[in-house]
Amino acid sequence: MDISHRRVLRLTLALGVAGALAALARFGWRDAIGFTCGAAISYVSYLSWTRLAESIGASGKAPALGSAVFLALRYVLIGVAIYVMIEFLRSTPGVLIAGLLTSFVALILELLWGTLSPK
Repeated sequence: MDISHRRVLRLTLALGVAGALAALARFGWRDAIGFTCGAAISYVSYLSWTRLAESIGASGKAPALGSAVFLALRYVLIGVAIYVMIEFLRSTPGVLIAGLLTSFVALILELLWGTLSPK
């Protein structure tokens, strides 16, 4: 099964916008910003993982040390961003976590589309 990474990224953006609007309507602007930040982190995370996988697949070699350091450091930066959004923005953690899951949901939708669509 082939996964369309462009479609996953577009779905992530669409889910991010829809979720931000839903959070704005239901919880207010702070949670809408929290969801949007979570969705943006999710988008960048998916993009970086796919680029890393493509670079490994193209060369067959292990990634450079800089890539490995970035992947490890990225989680620290994500943790700091989450802390700042919850502590200073007063965004609800659940809404932020939902935003972080947008690329996962987009990937599941892409897999379902690939499985259920006529060939």
